[in-house]
Amino acid sequence: MSEKKNPYSVETTGHVWDDNLGELLNEPPTWWRIGFHASWIFVVLYTIIYPSWPLIDTHFKGVTGWTSIKEYKEDLKEIETVRAKYEDKLPGMSAAAILADDELSNYVVRSAKVLFGDNCAACHGTGGAGNPGFPVLADDVWLYGGTIDAIEQSIVNGRKGIMPKMGGMQLSDVEINKLTAAIVDGTVTSEPLYMEKGCVACHMPDGKGMAAMGSANLTDGIWRFAPGTAESVKYTIKHGVNDASDLLTRKAEMPNFSGGKLTEVEMKKLAVYVHKLGGGQ
Repeated sequence: MSEKKNPYSVETTGHVWDDNLGELLNEPPTWWRIGFHASWIFVVLYTIIYPSWPLIDTHFKGVTGWTSIKEYKEDLKEIETVRAKYEDKLPGMSAAAILADDELSNYVVRSAKVLFGDNCAACHGTGGAGNPGFPVLADDVWLYGGTIDAIEQSIVNGRKGIMPKMGGMQLSDVEINKLTAAIVDGTVTSEPLYMEKGCVACHMPDGKGMAAMGSANLTDGIWRFAPGTAESVKYTIKHGVNDASDLLTRKAEMPNFSGGKLTEVEMKKLAVYVHKLGGGQ
């Protein structure tokens, strides 16, 4: 730490160990002393300027009165001032009107990204790409319709469709196998069982389902559960979806986000965001 000196010519403290190991009185180098004094001066000044020393029931708040919370609020206020141009318009507009305004809808998409991440991505995946057992929101396939109004209603009220179980008394294993094969092959409407067993009532004569009921399109090769596997289709036919009479039924429920979970404006924002993911109609 000090300039080189002959150890035998430097004064010692008088402490000697092991016969010849002495404690020298070398002064530290000038640069080290400057750094030392600069550091304690900096600490003193810092604790005067910023909040620091604890007192009996509070703390010294610093001569500037700075706090991280105050800085955060000031920064937030700046952001809210910029956003106000758009946010002030939203309460009186419908989701459809927001979508029709290019500038406003572009703002909503950017601002709703965090809302989607916090409330929707856990089930529907980042960017609406879907997760196992949960619908993809970035395509053009919708159980309840992909219009902006239908999407908003799904968010506000939630969705819980029901498909009754068809196993047991309704369909034999052989019949379930026949229907499964026809569905996987995309020829379900040609299978006589489709009409005979009443599948047509929900999935329609063309097999494309009905948005008002949330019944699935059986002709497009896109599957709600475990896509593309015959075993998954067979399981759904046998045990149904949300059928309270079958403990093995598929569980598929979209929760509602009204009632204080999200504000009306936040739900409109999410509706626009989901619509513009790429699959809105």
